[in-house]
Amino acid sequence: MAAKKILMLVGDFVEDYEAMVPLQILLCVGHQVDTVCPGKQAGQTVATAIHDFEGHQTYSEKPGHNFAINADFDSADAAAYDALVIPGGRAPEYLRMNSKVIDLVKAFHAADKPIAAVCHGPQILVAAGLLEGRKCSAYPAVAAEVTVAGGQFVPASDGFDNAHVDGNLVTAPAWPAHPAWMRAFLELLGSEIKP
Repeated sequence: MAAKKILMLVGDFVEDYEAMVPLQILLCVGHQVDTVCPGKQAGQTVATAIHDFEGHQTYSEKPGHNFAINADFDSADAAAYDALVIPGGRAPEYLRMNSKVIDLVKAFHAADKPIAAVCHGPQILVAAGLLEGRKCSAYPAVAAEVTVAGGQFVPASDGFDNAHVDGNLVTAPAWPAHPAWMRAFLELLGSEIKP
């Protein structure tokens, strides 16, 4: 398996597990992952948030770890990468307002490169206009956006541990889906995972 070069798009208050765990999984199998954030440079960090399910009407939010940025957003070019990862949390709600973020995501899609988005990450796919006629999983609060964008929302399983593949898009409802979401993404990348 040839190592792939992957771009991960994050921002302040990205969901901690949805950035850290996929990064570690991708590095573990030998891929290179560049983490970028608009307005930040290599060597800086973003704050993360830990979202948990504790019996309230929605998830709770607590401060997470600092997440390292190792590449510069301004020089990120989809042509230099094999795939894109968009974690969830609160970051996607404001990252989608950045026109360079949208242009970058559209370029990955136009080149039919794998795009993995989890939880609120599909908000960026919606803003980029990529879900018309596509099936997409996401956190349930994003269901209306997926539908209004012309997509078909794929509901979360009882354990929020399902993932959905539609062409080059791999989506999932939340961090409990990491095993299924990352397995499907790695398959699209051509990575071999052997027991």
